[in-house]
Amino acid sequence: MKPRINWDALGISASIACAIHCALLPLFLTSLPLFGINIIHNLGFEIGMIVLAFGIGSYSMYHGYKKHHHRLQPWLLFSAGIALLTLKQVFLTVQFWLLIPAVILIIGAHIQNHRSCRLHNHAHHNDCDHLEKLP
Repeated sequence: MKPRINWDALGISASIACAIHCALLPLFLTSLPLFGINIIHNLGFEIGMIVLAFGIGSYSMYHGYKKHHHRLQPWLLFSAGIALLTLKQVFLTVQFWLLIPAVILIIGAHIQNHRSCRLHNHAHHNDCDHLEKLP
């Protein structure tokens, strides 16, 4: 049996890891620069986390939409969350005020996507790409 990855759970985990990094890490790890380690305001790390959240989330939303529920609402929540997460990097003075709704929207999108997938459980439509075509 092929192991299955729950992409929504992975997306929620990545979003929570990002929130912990952005909110709690500066409180507990302020001594890292003393050791030459700087991940608190490292632009490369921040962009990497956004790209990771976007990649996992996009795949999860696409899979749920295409193979299960055909609803746009999880996509819209996820897109709004990623937009706020990206804006957080532009408007640094209000980054924590953008981070909180961004994480809530992204996690909410994954939860809604997961619930919709479980509720519909392959409720097929004409546009499903895995329906067997009849001759």
